[in-house]
Amino acid sequence: MPSVNTSVVGDADTPLALLNPAYFGLVMATGIVSLAAWNLGMAGLGRVLFWLNIPCYGVLVGMYLLRIWRFPRMFLADLLDHSRAPGFFTFVAGSCVLGVQVLVITGNAAVAQLLWWVGVVAWVALTYTIFTAFTVKRDKPSLEQGINGGWLLAVVATQSIAVLATLLAARVEQPVRIEMNFLALSMWLWGGMLYIWMMSLIFYRYVFFPFSPDDLAPPYWINMGAMAISTLAGSLLIENASPQAPYLLSLLPFLKGFTVFYWATATWWIPMLVVLGFWRHGYRRHPFTYDPLYWGLVFPLGMYTVATLQMAAAMQLDFLRPIPEYFVYVALLAWGCVFFGLLRRVLGSLRPAHR
Repeated sequence: MPSVNTSVVGDADTPLALLNPAYFGLVMATGIVSLAAWNLGMAGLGRVLFWLNIPCYGVLVGMYLLRIWRFPRMFLADLLDHSRAPGFFTFVAGSCVLGVQVLVITGNAAVAQLLWWVGVVAWVALTYTIFTAFTVKRDKPSLEQGINGGWLLAVVATQSIAVLATLLAARVEQPVRIEMNFLALSMWLWGGMLYIWMMSLIFYRYVFFPFSPDDLAPPYWINMGAMAISTLAGSLLIENASPQAPYLLSLLPFLKGFTVFYWATATWWIPMLVVLGFWRHGYRRHPFTYDPLYWGLVFPLGMYTVATLQMAAAMQLDFLRPIPEYFVYVALLAWGCVFFGLLRRVLGSLRPAHR
């Protein structure tokens, strides 16, 4: 364990010191489930989850800043760790998902744009810090130990910037509109390429290395979630194709083809992940205990709901609409279970203080 200042050694095992880098998955999951409910006619529930998500985001920002100040070396150690560092990308995705909520539910483009810029700056900083560090560091883990589904959070972060950029582009005038659409298109394409790179390694790790229940952590659902948010970004680009974005019009067949490709890939993952989850908890009896990584399971369920609904609208595929109309309840149930686990964890940590 890296050495820490003597003033904080005694606190090095506190919840703040050990705060998981992926905890902004709470904001991602709550935000996308809120949008799923909102888009499917449950406006009241969507608004409640939106107002809940704002303090969640604010509290987590405060906790992360406090952790950087109190435990800088532990924060840096996480930033250089192959297993934990990708979790920091949840801050990018969480900021952009909250920005989408603000834009869709309140119509406040100024706040949404601010959150988009926060996401963009964080994406640049994290992308080139983390992957540069992974490249040049001397001591590296084996593929079996170093890679997991959480790496695909880098894809989710990339596509979240594309999603919010497309929505903002529809609300601004030229020449900013054409520039925002081009940036969204570029990020969408880059996110797809990044998924191919990472998924090749993850699938190789799946098939050719021993697999235990502990290895099948909830972030493996990001295998599906990364493709679902790519579907959403592609669907929004299709809707933005117009004479004001002529290059999108010229790419329309390509956009539609790849959007269906992403959706089909996300759909393929769902039965596979369900079967593996049954193997983990049913056959191998791995216990269900709250873990912040479970937000990485809720987010893909909500994102698949929203992405399928958006693709059905963008491409006039009405026969797909029943899928999100039922899938939203799966996402809501998953969110409720994990949020209940979070409340139990928080209340349990407070009990000793009153003794």
